[in-house]
Amino acid sequence: MYENDLEATAPRPPSDHRLLHLLALNPTDSVTEGYLPAAARLGLTVTVLTDQPDAHERALARYAADGGTLPELTVTPCAVRDFREVVSHLAALPRRPGAVFSNSDHLQVQAALAADFLGLPGKDWRAALRTRDKAELRRALAAAGLDTVRSAELPAGRDPAVLLAARPPLPMPCVVKPREGVASEDVFLAADTAELLARCREIQRRRPGEALVVEEFLDGPVRTLETLGDGRVLHPFAAFRTDISPPPHFIEERLVLLPEPPRPHTTQVLAQLRALGVGLGACHTEYVAQGDRARLIEVNYRSIGDQCDLVLAELLGIPLFEHVLRAHLGLPLPARLGARTDARARLEYIVADRPGRLVSAPAASVRETDGVRLDYRPLRETGTERPLHRTNRDFLGVLRATGTDQHRIDRVVAEFLAVNRWEIAP
Repeated sequence: MYENDLEATAPRPPSDHRLLHLLALNPTDSVTEGYLPAAARLGLTVTVLTDQPDAHERALARYAADGGTLPELTVTPCAVRDFREVVSHLAALPRRPGAVFSNSDHLQVQAALAADFLGLPGKDWRAALRTRDKAELRRALAAAGLDTVRSAELPAGRDPAVLLAARPPLPMPCVVKPREGVASEDVFLAADTAELLARCREIQRRRPGEALVVEEFLDGPVRTLETLGDGRVLHPFAAFRTDISPPPHFIEERLVLLPEPPRPHTTQVLAQLRALGVGLGACHTEYVAQGDRARLIEVNYRSIGDQCDLVLAELLGIPLFEHVLRAHLGLPLPARLGARTDARARLEYIVADRPGRLVSAPAASVRETDGVRLDYRPLRETGTERPLHRTNRDFLGVLRATGTDQHRIDRVVAEFLAVNRWEIAP
């Protein structure tokens, strides 16, 4: 018998299904207000592994001070971007957790690899990689014979001029983006080859060492499909219409909940997700509707963010965050989620249009008006000064409007925006 055989047969420490290890970078509302309270309701003990422990401690303290319920938890420093550090930390524990989970785009592969190493339920790391890597996503869908978006990959450090030799030639206009980017950061519409080369070089200066992807521009209305899966069933449970800022940037300005996931687009998106290997937990997919065709923009293998998941959990009457955590613990989802079908919602993002200091803005408020619940939350404190990012980091606040009548919701939102002001001084 060889030494490696001894290691392979060494007993693993016992698993405790009451323990959850959650990987995180910066604090997010989804984790602080969604997944951690859900863990408390499930009776779980949580360890937050993060490279920003102080920021999480502050966010948790604020949430608890506002009356939020949190589980028994500890915040532990860890270089979570490095899967080897995550595996090393977890493998040294006296008890294996019941699940390793992350809601971060940046940490899905690490969480999946750690769960697989420990023999725990988890996402297929290959599926996590396919959805994270936009070039690999396009290759996987093309190999499956599904709707294909023309694209080309620009490796890190390469001269963008090599894109001019792509065969077939890249269509114009086209979209250039970081291969593993998020939140529409450094995503641009290029009108011609000259602008394409200029944008690529501009991004390379800001993000040295990162690969880029150039894709066919998908013109048409933007939709999302929200899904929940347990590795066996995959439920489409919500869909949004997304209003995007004018080109050349792609900033989400507004999301409106659709009455039901639209067909035949839903069927096509589900087929594409299965081809990518997506099936466990939450997934937020963005696509462009071109007639009957659903053409994927990107797949985010986590729950929808920017407070949309919090709205869905409240509005649809389903334990959304608990379902996701149970799925990662290896428990089955119900055959039917039982989500409300009469609910309507609109999320309006107030976006900074210039750099500078936020001088004045409305305070947080919650009120009922004509059957519509308005919940306004500031996302940037007055007095703070920031550059313009052309991403959701430019959000000054979010207005969450919910009810059962879309016309009333739209009217009440328009009235709120008309009487409030957000002033930025240079």
